[in-house]
Amino acid sequence: MADPSWLESLKSAKKSVLVQDGKRKIHCIFLDKKEMVEEYDVKTGDLLVRKWKKRKVLGGDGTWEFEVGEQFRASSLLNEDMLRESNTNPIFTRKDSKDCFQWRIRNLSYPVETYTVTADNDARCCIIRTSNKKYYKKFTIPDLDRIQLPIDQSAITFAHAHNTLIISYKKPPEIHKLEREIKAELQKINTMKEGDVECNPS
Repeated sequence: MADPSWLESLKSAKKSVLVQDGKRKIHCIFLDKKEMVEEYDVKTGDLLVRKWKKRKVLGGDGTWEFEVGEQFRASSLLNEDMLRESNTNPIFTRKDSKDCFQWRIRNLSYPVETYTVTADNDARCCIIRTSNKKYYKKFTIPDLDRIQLPIDQSAITFAHAHNTLIISYKKPPEIHKLEREIKAELQKINTMKEGDVECNPS
């Protein structure tokens, strides 16, 4: 049975909701001062962004870390050292569907038979390897970690097209149940629209 503590933690967080630019944006501040922002497509209900921020050890705000979605990359801009990230490097992002967690790795040109994707439950991660030893990456599935579910190798599938490796993980029934409960919880929050006067989060 899934650990209910994640749902309880979400219920106890301070929450506010804003509808803007066709997105439903949810901002949560948890008891440990971590912040989470989620963005959903208003029409489809699909999760577009989930990002986290926690305070630094010595105080002060940290930076946003994206769990779902992609941070804007100003690839045409130079940084302070006049260096530019190569636009041919592999780019790893997550974009879920209703039935699957899904990751895309762009700029991988090797054919599909080059890749293997394996679950490592001891390390709580998935591992991508290539037979030519040109690419290796570990990644976690925080949704499973939050409710203490094992990673199921049989739920993993992958495909390759247009220089992009697409990895899918079929959501287990426990995740679907939790997503319904979270949606019901978030529906209780008073929703503001762009231009409304901001009020204290619930």
